[in-house]
Amino acid sequence: MKNNLENVKHIILIASGKGGVGKSTVATNLAVALAREGFSAGLLDADLYGPSVPLTLGVSDQHPVVEKNGEKDVITPIVNYGVKTMSLGFLMKKEDAIIWRGPMASNALTQLLEKTVWGELDYLVIDMPPGTGDICITLSQKLPQAKAIIVITPQQMAIADGRKAANMFKANGIDIEILGVVENMSWFTPEKHPDEKYYLFGSGGGLQLAKELNCPLLAEIPLVSDVCELGDTGKTVFASNSKLMVQAFEKLVNKIEQVNKVLT
Repeated sequence: MKNNLENVKHIILIASGKGGVGKSTVATNLAVALAREGFSAGLLDADLYGPSVPLTLGVSDQHPVVEKNGEKDVITPIVNYGVKTMSLGFLMKKEDAIIWRGPMASNALTQLLEKTVWGELDYLVIDMPPGTGDICITLSQKLPQAKAIIVITPQQMAIADGRKAANMFKANGIDIEILGVVENMSWFTPEKHPDEKYYLFGSGGGLQLAKELNCPLLAEIPLVSDVCELGDTGKTVFASNSKLMVQAFEKLVNKIEQVNKVLT
């Protein structure tokens, strides 16, 4: 895997201890935000059992080109919004279910990562499966140079699950550095009342977990009504009517750059 990724400067694993916190939304829009800021960016959809990136990037009807390079197959990633993207969703029918045990799924993901021609990238963002199962462990062990971002929502249950994800990265034999915490759905602001904030799921959870992990709180991303609809139609948050959402991802990119400079 080293040769395939030797021209990738930074690998970021976007992880969560549970589903439903907006991990894939954060991963997708972070990759697009990086591209918009002038970085060369790639996105790997590693959530094999629920690959959503083709839909959220508006490329679900496209198929990557698979070619022979000597004795090996290589895959050219799909590009949209300036992001090189690869997902198992490109290689299967939309209605098909992945009925694989852990080792088979981990092997499939490894091949997907190894065979994709990423080229030169400043950032490769990987949308991890939720939880701490076989795929997460295998991928983390194969990418010791990566750094992780933990995505949570403000509720205590989500914080507890985020803590478990972070502890997986810190475990012996994995040892992935935590880049920071992203708190998603931090508050709701009505479109017609941009100065109002409603903390629907509580507040302060992201800061609490960041302090526990001794890492920065990278972003607090608001809950915006049109984001779900945009994702379902293949549009990013940068098409949102909410300036708060756009600014949140722009600030996230800047914060990641700042933290990376400190760590390196």
